[in-house]
Amino acid sequence: MAEKKTTNTPIEKKTTATVVSNNSIFTKDNYRWMLIGIIVIAIGMFLMSGGASKDPSVFNKDEVYSFRRITLAPILIMAGLVLEIYAIFKRPKPTV
Repeated sequence: MAEKKTTNTPIEKKTTATVVSNNSIFTKDNYRWMLIGIIVIAIGMFLMSGGASKDPSVFNKDEVYSFRRITLAPILIMAGLVLEIYAIFKRPKPTV
């Protein structure tokens, strides 16, 4: 008769991990950061606007070249763009 050959293979431990399949690229947290970035950019654009004078023949240097329009608004716009980049590249937290 034929003999049965048994092989001694180690028993593999199978671990079950919860994998959430999500078709969306971004999570709720990503969208929240994107919204914050858009708001910061909008505030920067709002601060940069204006500067119209009542008389078009008069040029008010202090109004056009103010700290708000030349320094603060561009910094806010750049910060908003950095927040948008962060929101796009932010990875979701792993769920176990």
